[in-house]
Amino acid sequence: QVQLVESGGGLVQAGGSLRLSCAASGRTFSSAVMGWFRQAPGKEREFVAVINRSGGNTYYADSVKNRFTIARDNAKNTVALQMNRLKPEDTAVYYCAADLTVRPLRDFSRAMDYWGKGTLVTVSA
Repeated sequence: QVQLVESGGGLVQAGGSLRLSCAASGRTFSSAVMGWFRQAPGKEREFVAVINRSGGNTYYADSVKNRFTIARDNAKNTVALQMNRLKPEDTAVYYCAADLTVRPLRDFSRAMDYWGKGTLVTVSA
């Protein structure tokens, strides 16, 4: 079991930056692939980024590539999402996710096992 708590959401102007953080409980953090997803109002949840267990490999959605960076600290049981050059279309509730299964990193973009409750990011035009 992995429990996840997101923080860092808020209101930011277009072009600005925001850093989300996710704190994970349990001893299994270093064994979990970690990811971020988001859900905009009236839309389905979509994949944002994922990072492997060691932090040495990442995969991003095309819509955020070169703007967002996912990173993890296994000593602190945290994963962060640095979001730069934000756009109004980035407005969404952002969810931290974790998964303990073993499969190709890109496969985690479809679904993950454990979820936080989300943090709202609003980007004004």
